[in-house]
Amino acid sequence: MRILQKHWSYLAVALAATAFACVKGEQSAQRADSTARNLTLAPTESSAAMKDVPAAQPAQPEKKATTPATKAPTPKPAAPTTLTLAAGTRVGLAASDSISTRSAKAGDAFTATVGHDVKDAAGHVVIPAGSRVEGTITAAEPAPNPNSSGKIELAVKSVTVRGTSYPVDATVVSKDTVMQGRGVTGADAAKVAGGAAIGAIAGRLLGKNAKGAVVGGAAGAAAGAVAASKSRDIDVVIPKGAAITIKLDKPLTVKRV
Repeated sequence: MRILQKHWSYLAVALAATAFACVKGEQSAQRADSTARNLTLAPTESSAAMKDVPAAQPAQPEKKATTPATKAPTPKPAAPTTLTLAAGTRVGLAASDSISTRSAKAGDAFTATVGHDVKDAAGHVVIPAGSRVEGTITAAEPAPNPNSSGKIELAVKSVTVRGTSYPVDATVVSKDTVMQGRGVTGADAAKVAGGAAIGAIAGRLLGKNAKGAVVGGAAGAAAGAVAASKSRDIDVVIPKGAAITIKLDKPLTVKRV
């Protein structure tokens, strides 16, 4: 009986050990299964974590440094094709030849040259020095005696600039003149002869002899000479090179070369 009990005790212990082993094995299996499931879920979790990271951008082609295009310089405005002097501009001239009332008469032509460069408001030379000016003598009257004044008047008509002639509308505002006596001319001699003849006639009538005529003639000649000196003509002369100044009445436009 004791032996049987002893056998049952061993059997119970064996069964308990077996049961304990089964429990241990089951727990180990559960742990293994849990670990396996964790390993299975890991990629999903890892993938989920990666979704939070921005996707890699495709490689962009490398941009080459470009040299900025050189900007073309702004073209300068075209130069004007003409030049203009405003009305009121004064132009200094020099007479090309002497002009005298002794020989000149109204309607005769005269010439002069521009003394200095004439510039517009911008400083451009419109009329170069030496340009030729042409005009007309409008009046030429000598002084009838030293106590009177004669006159000589001029009018300009054109100016030649760089080979081209342009009409000019201007007024002569000043000119250098001198008064020049003619001396005893034929007309003055006639005055003296006339005085002598009158004196001779008067002397003959008064003295009734040749001597009276001679005395009267001498007195008459002296009187005629005095009269001639007082009445002799005085010429107005514009010497060669004398200054003449004109003022433009209207604008003058010339071509620019």
